[in-house]
Amino acid sequence: MILTFRWFNDTDPIPLKYIAQIPNMKSVVTAVYNVPVGKVWPKEKLIQLKKQCLKHHLSMEVIESIPVHEDIKLGKPSRDKFIANYIENIKRCASVGVKCICYNFMPVFDWLRTNMKYQHQDGSNSLAYSRKDFDKIDPKHLHLPGWDESYSPKELQTLLKEYQKISHQDLFNHLVYFLKKIMPTCEKYKVKMAIHPDDPPWDIFGLPRVVSNEKDLDKMFKAVPSKCNGLTFCTGSFGAGRFNDLVHMANKYAKRIYFLHARNIQYTDKKDSFVETGHMVGSLPMIKIIKALVKNGFNGYVRPDHGRNIWGENHKPGYGLYDRALGAAYLNGVFASLEDK
Repeated sequence: MILTFRWFNDTDPIPLKYIAQIPNMKSVVTAVYNVPVGKVWPKEKLIQLKKQCLKHHLSMEVIESIPVHEDIKLGKPSRDKFIANYIENIKRCASVGVKCICYNFMPVFDWLRTNMKYQHQDGSNSLAYSRKDFDKIDPKHLHLPGWDESYSPKELQTLLKEYQKISHQDLFNHLVYFLKKIMPTCEKYKVKMAIHPDDPPWDIFGLPRVVSNEKDLDKMFKAVPSKCNGLTFCTGSFGAGRFNDLVHMANKYAKRIYFLHARNIQYTDKKDSFVETGHMVGSLPMIKIIKALVKNGFNGYVRPDHGRNIWGENHKPGYGLYDRALGAAYLNGVFASLEDK
């Protein structure tokens, strides 16, 4: 496995020199964040980012993410223009050594939590999702943690209204259209696309979601069999759906999983509420999942995904240094013990 760490460029309070000190850390997962969705990334910015990483002996082989414009997901006539820009971004990323692109196809919201700083008994805090709190949200007057500045109220309501006309099959068809358009470029430049599962893996606010379970993945891989069409196996996202058997899925899709987001969660009710925890402790059988991946030939990128804020940190929720560094150490140990057998 190739151990990686998410880094939000110069706005990230965690400097690359700290990331480089994590044992066995090989690569940085980043993106160009200051370009509007659907536009082409400046190549000079990608070159600059790579130079920054190399200065600290870190590669930049994974991009997370190149966002997919909503017009593509909605299947609008304008989608071909945005797909052309997406293809150009793939080419530009490949030119600086990027080998894997993590992306998602979730309408409007690419993640959802109801609490950004859930307080644990030990004094740490983390992201959490409560069905009870979610049910109190009025879709016509949305104020979501972490999303209040992403859209104006008018923009958000317009988008939600547009998606009322889009069925699950429509959204799936639009995903397939997008993938078939970009696969020739991915194959030519040897870039693997790794789709991120829905987070959480069920419909929200009437918005369809089509990457939530094993059936969805089978349908996608059958429709677009190219080996460049792969998966980001986010244990926290798939694991939030208790209908998903993560060990079975790891066994089944190991060779199509190009990026592992190792994240643990603790279920807090009998339905679908959860809190994010440290990587070692939670409701998900992390060691069994990794064992299934290694046994079946996984040799991709791995990152400790979403840690708690611990030891007085007050960083971006899910993205503190200390708990993710602890998670990296834990993952190092698990992979080393399994890969040596």
